[in-house]
Amino acid sequence: MPGMVLFGRRWSLASDDLVFPGSFELFLRVLWWIASLTLYLMHRRKLDCPGGVLLSTYLIVLLVLLAVIIGIVLAIVCVSMRGTICNPGPRKSMSKLLYIRLALFLPEMVWASLGAAWVAKGIQCDRTVVIGIIATVIVSWIVIAATMVTIVFVFDPLGGKMAPYPPCIPEHLDSNSSNHLLTGLRTAAKSVWETRVQCCCCCIGQDDNTRVAFSSTADLFSTYFSDTDLVPSDIAAGFTLLHQQQDKISHSREPSEVVTHTPGQPQETELDAEVENCHHYMPFAAAAYGWPLYIYRNPFTGLCRIGGDCCRGRDIEYDAVEGDEHHCHFASILKTTGLQYRDFIHVSFHDKVYELPFIVVLDHRKESVVVAVRGTMSLQDVLTDLSAESENLELDIELQDCVAHKGIAQAARYIYRRLVNDGILSQAFSVAPEYRLVVVGHSLGAGAAALLAIMLRGAYPQVRAYAFSPPRGLLSKSLFEYSKDFVVSLILGMDVIPRLSVANMEDLKRRILRVIANCNKPKYKILLHGCWYSVFGGSPDNFPTELDEGNQGALTQPLLGEQTLLTRCSPGYCSGDSPLDSPKYPTLYPPGRIIHLEEEGGSGRFGCCSAAQYRARWAHETEFSKILIGPKMLIDHMPDVMIRALDRVVADRTACVSCPGQGGSNVP
Repeated sequence: MPGMVLFGRRWSLASDDLVFPGSFELFLRVLWWIASLTLYLMHRRKLDCPGGVLLSTYLIVLLVLLAVIIGIVLAIVCVSMRGTICNPGPRKSMSKLLYIRLALFLPEMVWASLGAAWVAKGIQCDRTVVIGIIATVIVSWIVIAATMVTIVFVFDPLGGKMAPYPPCIPEHLDSNSSNHLLTGLRTAAKSVWETRVQCCCCCIGQDDNTRVAFSSTADLFSTYFSDTDLVPSDIAAGFTLLHQQQDKISHSREPSEVVTHTPGQPQETELDAEVENCHHYMPFAAAAYGWPLYIYRNPFTGLCRIGGDCCRGRDIEYDAVEGDEHHCHFASILKTTGLQYRDFIHVSFHDKVYELPFIVVLDHRKESVVVAVRGTMSLQDVLTDLSAESENLELDIELQDCVAHKGIAQAARYIYRRLVNDGILSQAFSVAPEYRLVVVGHSLGAGAAALLAIMLRGAYPQVRAYAFSPPRGLLSKSLFEYSKDFVVSLILGMDVIPRLSVANMEDLKRRILRVIANCNKPKYKILLHGCWYSVFGGSPDNFPTELDEGNQGALTQPLLGEQTLLTRCSPGYCSGDSPLDSPKYPTLYPPGRIIHLEEEGGSGRFGCCSAAQYRARWAHETEFSKILIGPKMLIDHMPDVMIRALDRVVADRTACVSCPGQGGSNVP
């Protein structure tokens, strides 16, 4: 950081990013040089054949060219190791070295072309020599092609839109001119991000919802990255340092600093009941994922178990199934829930942007009509997740503000229309009028389930919702408090999704900027140590991650590139304001009351959940107001991991039912 400036434009590559690719190329070039030299020395006497002079000349010039390239690449690697992330001064000669390295590609391409042409002439020389030279030509073109692909990946479409005046003195631009320039830059950034999103989702059909989602996602990304000059490796280094910082704080905390509260008997009894309910309803949320999750959970036997039902001809028992062409989804749902065909009211696997699959089933054990909403499973679902701006909800309740995550609110509204307008719930309660309504979901489905329960509560006052690993950025403060009466959220360990919101992402960005600015180690050492630490553990004190008092003032300004327009050229730019601090992205909260399954003791950095011990407790939403970095931040979000954790918690609590104080909870 900042990104390198080459050919008058910024690239998505910093001058300290070339240690690892340069070392790999250096290793490859040295092997190549040794092999070519060995080939020449061992077979030079066999090059007196017709055309052998050309091959001899090719090998000699190739050896000289490789030696020069090896020297330049070695210099690039050595220079790239200097300095720190925020101190690129010792690497100021990097641009000149890269210009020389790129210039050497021209003779290399010319010589590789000549070598290919000479070999193609069918020179009658020793077969080993000819094969060796063919191999060198192939390797030359592979290296050249790999370099071209790398250039495409590190190309920044916005790199040419830098400040028109290097010092960017305020008198060069008046306020109106700078505002126009900033508006143009932000518009260009949004356009670039929208193009990237469209390329990633090129297989999705274009409709109004999809176009709106593209625009919302592009707006989020362009706004989030508008005031930083981070390259991808800077973010990776920041993650590794934050991981060590978290562990350092955890290790240094004295036992007396941890305040515990002994729960009363009513709260403990209620916790036991809600944990048991979560254990019962989680398979319904998992079943909504269909056959992919079932096969994932049963990799060796799953396909055989549902294979008999897949591709079966449609009959009357499948009339309630929508969007399941081969019936594999329905077959896996039957296996996951253990229910019968007649227990299903409606199964929909219709999947579009803002339109989630869901199932409606009669649960006779709990005497409930269960609506299970599927979580993120497709690119359409990802776009729904990333439509993160807020949206007002029209509800028949008197609250100060009814604001929610736009994409999830749209998905919940779609399911609400299907359930009510299509008469799906009426059909269910006509079969079982004495049952109560329960809405469940995991991840994206958890957020939609919570909002759906809020929408349905007017017509079904006894509705309950169980949200497994819901996203944090879901409800306004008023809706969050309102949902506590009928929504329970379950969060496992370090799961990142219940900590994920626009506000938390902004906080994460600031923490990354702060921690990499304070670290005095080069980036390659940070990444190497971080990989070792994540896999094998060790002491988190090897790298400084706390700010010295003398450096606090320096970090009140944003850490941006030297030629970044937003800092240097905008008279109205305020470093304390975040681009995301706007009515479009207000602070949002998770749904309902929260049960946290905490791991006790640990089972290794990538330990199997079945070997881990967990305890359940009531938690406050503020405990999830910061994103935690660790090996299990994604693993703990998987539905199969949560099912195993719930199995263990319920089994332990049942075994210890006669042991008061075991598996206790903390009341916020």
